[in-house]
Amino acid sequence: MIAAVSRRVALAALPLLLATGIAAAQTQKPGTLRIGFQRSSTLIAILKSNGGLEKALAPLGVQVSWHEFTSGLPQLEALNTGNIDFSADVADTVPIFAQAAGAKLAYVAEEAPSPSAQAILVPADSPIKTVADLKGKKVGVTKAAGSHYLLLAALGAAKLGSKDITSAFLTPADGRAAFVSKNVDAWVAWDPFLTTAVRQNGARVLADGEGLASYKRYYLASESYARSRGDVLKVIYSKLDETGKWVKANPKEAAALLAGEWKIDAATVEEANSHRSYKVGIVTKDGIAEQKKIADTFFAEGLLPKKIDTTEVTLWQPTF
Repeated sequence: MIAAVSRRVALAALPLLLATGIAAAQTQKPGTLRIGFQRSSTLIAILKSNGGLEKALAPLGVQVSWHEFTSGLPQLEALNTGNIDFSADVADTVPIFAQAAGAKLAYVAEEAPSPSAQAILVPADSPIKTVADLKGKKVGVTKAAGSHYLLLAALGAAKLGSKDITSAFLTPADGRAAFVSKNVDAWVAWDPFLTTAVRQNGARVLADGEGLASYKRYYLASESYARSRGDVLKVIYSKLDETGKWVKANPKEAAALLAGEWKIDAATVEEANSHRSYKVGIVTKDGIAEQKKIADTFFAEGLLPKKIDTTEVTLWQPTF
């Protein structure tokens, strides 16, 4: 059913696929765009809430169905298996795992780097003061997420590797629960989970992505959908660009809207949004240069079955 990223990754992802969106994504109806998203997919959350995308696509006779996932890996597995057409807002690591699984992807848009929007967290009273202090500790992280690469990059900078810690691969919700109950010594999270843990649970930032991982987020379609429905992708791109600019220009209004969607207080949402660039742009070959470094890092850790050429992807280009 699922092309293997590696046996460990595929088996770990399978329960998530069945429970977090792929089973709900029904056979595509004519004229229906199936969008996969996560809770952290801010721009899509706004468009879903205000109906802006449906209105913009109506002249093309296209309807939208929404499918929520817990994280990026099962989301792109669903794209790979044809259960969704468009994947909203996944971290830079995720397309690499999908590419290793043989997925035919088209990069549609990117958000400019947001390195402070993910971080390694420890409890406020933890004796852990530096990344080097994580040696021998248990760290919660979401497998194949951008936060996973941040952890590996931080460990490498501290002259450690993944074998020097115990990794607990958890969804964001389970990661927070484990962190709050102190079943893990540290947790690697991204916003809005990151800022929520800091403000509500007294988490302390041990290290964020500055100087370690630029943390870009991407919007992707299946290669076949990009070839056949460039008109739809052009509309999506325009609405993402417009919405990203609106969030930055209207931080309080955006936070108030998202607070209702995410069930998080508006002040926390506003702070979380301040960590993200939300600057939407076209994906270029130079723009995905860091993907090679990320892929090589995961391969060295035995989490990819083979080296991949991260330039062997389709870069969709809108024409206006």
